Amino acid sequence: MFRTYYSLLRLILNEIKRVGEEIDGVCVLEKIFRSLTPNFEHVVTAIEESKDLEIMNIKRITNEFRDKLGEGAYGTVFKGNLSSEFFVAVKVLNNSKGDGEEFVNEVGAMGHIHHVNVVLMVGFCADGYRRALVYEYFPNGSLQNFIFSADNKYGFLGWDRLKDISLGIAKGIEYLHQGCDLRILHFDIKPHNVLLDQSFTPKISDFGLAKLCSKDQSIVSMTTARGTMGYIAPEVFSRNFGNVSYKSDVYSFGMLLLEIVGGRKNIGPTIDNASDIYYPEWIYNLLEGGEDLRVHIGEEGSDATIAKQLAIVGLWCIQWHPVDRPSMKVVVHMLEGGENLTMPPNPFGSTGYTRTNASLPPLRRLNLELEAIAELE
Repeated sequence: MFRTYYSLLRLILNEIKRVGEEIDGVCVLEKIFRSLTPNFEHVVTAIEESKDLEIMNIKRITNEFRDKLGEGAYGTVFKGNLSSEFFVAVKVLNNSKGDGEEFVNEVGAMGHIHHVNVVLMVGFCADGYRRALVYEYFPNGSLQNFIFSADNKYGFLGWDRLKDISLGIAKGIEYLHQGCDLRILHFDIKPHNVLLDQSFTPKISDFGLAKLCSKDQSIVSMTTARGTMGYIAPEVFSRNFGNVSYKSDVYSFGMLLLEIVGGRKNIGPTIDNASDIYYPEWIYNLLEGGEDLRVHIGEEGSDATIAKQLAIVGLWCIQWHPVDRPSMKVVVHMLEGGENLTMPPNPFGSTGYTRTNASLPPLRRLNLELEAIAELE
């Protein structure tokens, strides 16, 4: 079965126009949707021709699943096309997820979202246990390609663009937390889940772990930890750090910012030298000592200023206790302004960890334990 927001929108527009052109609301509504989707007409036409999309249609759209874009824990993504001018990314969920939790989470969340910095779900297919989600296709792929590329085949985006991308992601998360009729907690913010369109506008994607709650609900209940190792807030693992809330996404965003600055993952694959591997602590000590980041990342002038701004905001976001982290609204203001940013409290100061200490810092141990949990689930 296939459903789309655009089919409903087109029906509403046609009915209003049939009744009378004098109704101004249609013009405003159409402008909003057109601003969110530059190829609006192609989207509407392609979708209206595919109202009853079932698994056989998914095979046709993806040309028998020929062009594989990627694979994750819950499914595989293929490139497809609804028409010659409108390409899509089709996420086919694994049959092993018989309860359909990720499918329900994603469809439920996407039904509340319309924002320039959040990926558009074109529609979905549910044919028994065979389920698929159909999204806009972005040829630039994910942010991960541009900040973790070991051979630099994608090229460096430049600090001005990286700041714009960071601000766009922040605005998208702020919208999820405050701009929808329900508050949406993503719980898996990371570079891999940020897609980039032709203009490098960031689009938050993958809502399989998301939770929806009312706007006046500041705390959510969780029975198990969820997320990706290295981005999971401490309170998601242990309530000793505080309650799970929208501030958990703030933590993940902070980790993402620090990875943008460093051009590397915050936690490496080995633990032989924890002081070198755990980048957030290293960068805090660097900034606290008054050293200029450009010495270490090879940038000059205003580029170093932007890198320092992103790093400071990231460090504010990864404070151990949720109450000490800013809201995403404040984060947006920090990124838009940037002047007179002060260093946050040292989030690693209470660990008792030093560079000469052979043991791992507690936060590092916490992330390793989360990785083990994720592998067992």
